[in-house]
Amino acid sequence: MAETSPAEQLAALRLSIDNIDAAVVHMLAERFKFTQQVGRLKAEFGMPASDPQREKVQIAHLRSLAEESQLDPAFAEKFLNFIVAEVIHHHEQIASSTGTVPTQH
Repeated sequence: MAETSPAEQLAALRLSIDNIDAAVVHMLAERFKFTQQVGRLKAEFGMPASDPQREKVQIAHLRSLAEESQLDPAFAEKFLNFIVAEVIHHHEQIASSTGTVPTQH
């Protein structure tokens, strides 16, 4: 059996990375479908866009998962913080478009 060249190995690795990137994008799209529903529910009932206690729990959980997976927990936290900030922004937009004023959390 012939050995594969470095270029072929690189192409195979990049294909795997591309497949994972596609899966990540699809998972994020699915996640945002649910967070949009959460935003509409919060807007309907005047709930605040953010939930700092839930965010704190989620960050701790994600850091733990990252450690178990040998992923830098600080990176995982930055990634989740970015997503949460975007979700909160969407929730604020939904609330402003419905004219509801969130209650204080």
